[in-house]
Amino acid sequence: MAESKNPIADPRETLRRLTQERGEDFTSLSRLVGRNTAYIQQYIRRGTPKRLPERERRILARHFGVSEQLLGAEAASSVAGGMVSLPLVEPDPGAGKAGLAFAADWLARLGGNGADALRLATVAGDVMAPTLSEGDDLIVDVEDGAATLRDGLYLLALEDRREVRRLTLHPVRAEVTVQSDNPAYADWPGVAPAELQVIGRVIWAGRRFA
Repeated sequence: MAESKNPIADPRETLRRLTQERGEDFTSLSRLVGRNTAYIQQYIRRGTPKRLPERERRILARHFGVSEQLLGAEAASSVAGGMVSLPLVEPDPGAGKAGLAFAADWLARLGGNGADALRLATVAGDVMAPTLSEGDDLIVDVEDGAATLRDGLYLLALEDRREVRRLTLHPVRAEVTVQSDNPAYADWPGVAPAELQVIGRVIWAGRRFA
């Protein structure tokens, strides 16, 4: 049992070993965390995603009765202080703005696949009003994209622009409905996931007030 407490053990190998020791399987664990049935297998064998998101990691740690650090969580001391500067999804060399800085411990609580996977974006247009307004700041997890698609808000690349849309997966068919919260814009039902250029999942939004 001493080996299972090794803080430098690879989280994927740890999860694989725990699964084998407890007589469980990747499919049931994927269902446990509310993901598609291949999610855990892809994480362990293909490295997608690179890190378990905080929510999934917490569920699995509680299920197996182990520390979250064994499944890839950073030690509290490494995120307790300091600031992390997040880059823009699409840097503008002429804007003189490299990004915004956030408290490292706040980003850790926000979840996602870690600060290295987070990017900043700004809402353009009113397609997602009233949920999102033009000029709202977004934090996007670029490692939580097409491979882990599920219901939620995503930043998409659409021709010459980037827009946030609400994606809803069909419960049976491999189809996605691309939705606009603003009723003035039409939804796009029956879209094949492969046709979407997903930049990442929106995990936070901040709004300016006049």
